[in-house]
Amino acid sequence: MKIAPTPRERRAAGRSEGLDVLVLDDDPGIAAVLQEMIAGFYTWGEVFAFSRPEEALAWCRGREAGVAIFVVDVFLNGTSGFFFLDSIEERFPAAHEDAIMICGRASEDVVDMCLASDVTYLLEKPVKPYALQLAVRTITSKYVKFAKRLLADPAFARSVSRL
Repeated sequence: MKIAPTPRERRAAGRSEGLDVLVLDDDPGIAAVLQEMIAGFYTWGEVFAFSRPEEALAWCRGREAGVAIFVVDVFLNGTSGFFFLDSIEERFPAAHEDAIMICGRASEDVVDMCLASDVTYLLEKPVKPYALQLAVRTITSKYVKFAKRLLADPAFARSVSRL
């Protein structure tokens, strides 16, 4: 008889039972603060924080599921948050839609980059906890509503499974 893996073993293997959140900021202190803020209200999955894009990229590539919420700094030491999202788009097709970009000072150029990339959430540092919570919960609600519809409508669930 095979014993099912524990939640810890699933997480270690890149498998989660929920909708996880990835935080990426090149300042480790800010990444930790954002992770703590989100973990304080978020119950639908795990919250992971990274300060190096290559570590975050490795996490994404090791994931079983192709859905997550991304809280990403616009300017990452030598690269951009938009480039990071582009690099994971094949694995996470909704990465841009499910991203919350953060920056020290939003400019028209940053807003234009968000719009061109289909990113609809942009928060300025210091990030206000209520603004972060609303953005994360709005993205989460999209998936919760979809899951409820799958459970409530067997015909819809069958049509989705054929995709």
